[in-house]
Amino acid sequence: MSVVSAPPVDPASLVRSRQYRVLLVLAAVIGLLASLASWGFLELVHVIQLGVYKDLPSDLGYDTSPWWWPLPWLALAGVLTAFAIERLPGHGGHVPADGLKTGAGPTQPIELPGVLLAALATLGLGLVLGPEAPLIALGMGLGILAVQLVRKDAPQQVLGLMAAAGSFAAVSTIFGSPVIGSVIIIEAAGLGGPTLPLVLLPGLLAAGIGSLVFIGMGDWTGLSTSAWALSPFSLPTFPGPGWGDFGWTIVLAIAAALVVFVIVEIARWTTRVVSTRPFVLTTAAALVVGGLAIAFNQATDHRTDVVLFSGQDAFASLLKDASTLSLTTLALLLVFKGAAWSISLGNFRGGPTFPALFLGLVGGLLAGHLPGFSETPAVAVLMGAGVVSILRLPLSSVVIALLLTSKAGLAVAPLIIVGVVAAYITTEVLSARRVSGAETTPVLGGEAPVPAAGTPPAAA
Repeated sequence: MSVVSAPPVDPASLVRSRQYRVLLVLAAVIGLLASLASWGFLELVHVIQLGVYKDLPSDLGYDTSPWWWPLPWLALAGVLTAFAIERLPGHGGHVPADGLKTGAGPTQPIELPGVLLAALATLGLGLVLGPEAPLIALGMGLGILAVQLVRKDAPQQVLGLMAAAGSFAAVSTIFGSPVIGSVIIIEAAGLGGPTLPLVLLPGLLAAGIGSLVFIGMGDWTGLSTSAWALSPFSLPTFPGPGWGDFGWTIVLAIAAALVVFVIVEIARWTTRVVSTRPFVLTTAAALVVGGLAIAFNQATDHRTDVVLFSGQDAFASLLKDASTLSLTTLALLLVFKGAAWSISLGNFRGGPTFPALFLGLVGGLLAGHLPGFSETPAVAVLMGAGVVSILRLPLSSVVIALLLTSKAGLAVAPLIIVGVVAAYITTEVLSARRVSGAETTPVLGGEAPVPAAGTPPAAA
């Protein structure tokens, strides 16, 4: 018996259809809802951070926060995150050590309480992660919820399309531009091919509306969510690369990929350890992060919050004070922040992008002292290399690094591209060897090894 296959879908005809125009209207509504919810989420995170680490110490009579101040709050973050992971649907969201690519499908509405609780505890109380992953999950969940409220039996393709539109809107401003957020979602979701315009148009529409909402809410309320948006750094103008710049770029990009690979491997190891007793050991992991921040404070006399949090709020001050910071201080910051990020990646919930950018900035300030290499290309290259090593999204990494260094001129662009490519290839080679080693290692107790993020399961 012969089987007649369905005719292929023509994306162009779908774009011209009435049903697709209805979807665009729905995408605009979802963009509005997702962006309002995201704005409120970021504001709440900001209020928690200020209240816990600035207002409360002052209210209790301290001129500055005592050295031990982060410890009880990080312990609370550990308890709340463990509760979200162990007791609530969705396990608090995906593990940030896996980057932004997830294979479990869009976040469902029922999973949002757990995702938001884990993210508020992580971001608000000082763990070293950023907001982009929870925002993507929030946008997806709200997109699906909106469709289900309109039509309970909506096809999976429509649910997926509106989930993507919601995530476009949710991250429309934290990367400084709705277009950059769209590029990240496209790469993270693996979208492409002839159906790309079907997803891209509602996504861009939702992102544009989301950007307007963020700008409008900031103007109307005078609140601070705009502080989450990345903006170009003030770096010295770069006249153009030479052969020495390309040499240092390749070496440093490979080194960055190696460092991030080690950080992620340690993160995965801590995940396996902490999962044996999640409530106790997640709290202990948070206290270790606090101990790292305190150790940095005692060693350098710089504030603990430089090690805590995603690092984004410290970008401007770090660049401003770079000339006064010793190489030892920068090296210690790289070590302590990297260790705190590793623990946070494996055991808490948030996005990995902002800490990667911060560590790239610190590494770039250090590398700017190398012979024949200057601060601007060093910062640009290591930020791009750091981001691609954790996210494995090369185009997004190039765009983000270009945005942040645009004030220094476009002459740094070739170095960013070379650095991102070198770091990406290095990460892929290391990950392939890791998976190969896991497959050939004898398995004890009958349990199969866990493959690396993004690795397709073997055929049955």
